[in-house]
Amino acid sequence: MAFHSGRLETHLRKQRDTGRKLLVPYITGGFDGWTDAVRAAAANGADAIEIGIPFSDPVMDGPMIQLASEKSLQRGTTPSSIFHELRTIDIGIPLAVMCYYNTVHSAGNERFAHQLFEAGVSAAIIPDMPLEESTQWCASADDAGIETVMLAAPTAPQERLPRILERCNGFVYAVGLLGVTGERDELAGTATKLAARLKALTDVPVLIGVGVSNADQAVEASQTADGVVMGASVMRRLVEGDADAVGRYINDVRSALDSTFMGK
Repeated sequence: MAFHSGRLETHLRKQRDTGRKLLVPYITGGFDGWTDAVRAAAANGADAIEIGIPFSDPVMDGPMIQLASEKSLQRGTTPSSIFHELRTIDIGIPLAVMCYYNTVHSAGNERFAHQLFEAGVSAAIIPDMPLEESTQWCASADDAGIETVMLAAPTAPQERLPRILERCNGFVYAVGLLGVTGERDELAGTATKLAARLKALTDVPVLIGVGVSNADQAVEASQTADGVVMGASVMRRLVEGDADAVGRYINDVRSALDSTFMGK
């Protein structure tokens, strides 16, 4: 039995029901100033925040998030140190963790799921965990009250999408394009096509991530999707600036989304 009443999905549905488009920034855990950036993002209109656990071989991450992960690891960051700091963050919106399955496996499914719960995390996003190999993790996550956000790729055949959606909770992560994360000049056409396919099949919130690089692209993606996940463009503000720069950026994106969609 899937765990369906989690805090993340409940919160996102409630926000969506007001007509609001959902904004979920990604911040690399352990990077200098990351907890201040999380607070700044929350204070400036994020609906939830995705916390990245740095990993030495991040197959989905582009240059900016790789750089942030490397710098974080150089500071001695571990999953446990991130969880310890997360316990001190009280921001009033749900947190999701993004990590690679190696990190989960080395801790053990049950232990990792309980560590997330104890740190106040609502959900996990594990991009290199195929649906077919997710059974043990999902069972442990369900038992611990952790939602498992599943990813759908633009290349997924139509008959695969219902199986992904059946196992997904929190939100559906619609991967905007093939390739790694990073900022791009324009939103990939594959992003909105995939979001439309998913929206036709589910009422779970559908968010486009990977390649959503600025406020205009967030608005464009949200014409079809329920909202966006934004990573590289957020982390560039933290790497090149500070937590305040992250807050200003999230405020700009939030304002663009609200001025376009609220009241429609």
